[in-house]
Amino acid sequence: MEYFDLEKAFDSVNHDIPLSKCEFYGFKGKTNALLRSYLSDRYQKVLINNSSSNNTAFSEWGKIKHGVPQGSILGPLFFLLSINDLPNIMADPLKPVLFPDDTSVIIANLIPSKFKEDINNIIDDKNDWFRSNSLSLNFDKTYFVQFRPKNRYETNIKITCDNKLIKETKNIKFLGLNIDSSLSWKDHIDQIMFKLGTACYVIRYVKHFMSQDTLRTIYFSYFHAILLYGIIFWGNSGIQFLYF
Repeated sequence: MEYFDLEKAFDSVNHDIPLSKCEFYGFKGKTNALLRSYLSDRYQKVLINNSSSNNTAFSEWGKIKHGVPQGSILGPLFFLLSINDLPNIMADPLKPVLFPDDTSVIIANLIPSKFKEDINNIIDDKNDWFRSNSLSLNFDKTYFVQFRPKNRYETNIKITCDNKLIKETKNIKFLGLNIDSSLSWKDHIDQIMFKLGTACYVIRYVKHFMSQDTLRTIYFSYFHAILLYGIIFWGNSGIQFLYF
């Protein structure tokens, strides 16, 4: 599985790209003009704080020509529209997984040489697509993982793109889940145990001055939420843990 990370993804989006894609998807006329007005004519300046002299200075106002507003409701939507056609460059049996600026590709092939060829092809194709859409890969945070049974030797593969080595990792965090190459989920469960230990301490600390209903709310919003997150994936791992 290949995990791609984009460099300053939300700040790099060219305004014309999501707007043109909005028009392609049917947002035309006044609707497209409204979306354009949301992105255009925004300005920013930089605050420079000199801690040694307690003096502050501001840069000149500069017009924002790239990027979507982060922390807004429409910002992630504009970014998703920008990369929505990315799966079109991938043919079966490649399976893309898109979640805002985290993009991954699942590659299944039992033949090592073919597996390496598939990885090299998809990373070159995606890198070309990112460039044409004014985005760039962050090679320091782009990895690939070989998922395999514990009793099977891993394939020694060197993957490069633009003369830069794509690092292989045995463990990666994806959407809050710690995934290891053998899918044992041990690292993920270790992390859950630590978080649940903290949750137990909090509940024990406040139980003496909280009502039963409030404690129940804390349990379901804190302890229970941690325990259930992603359990459909790691729940059958066979690793047992107990809390008293």
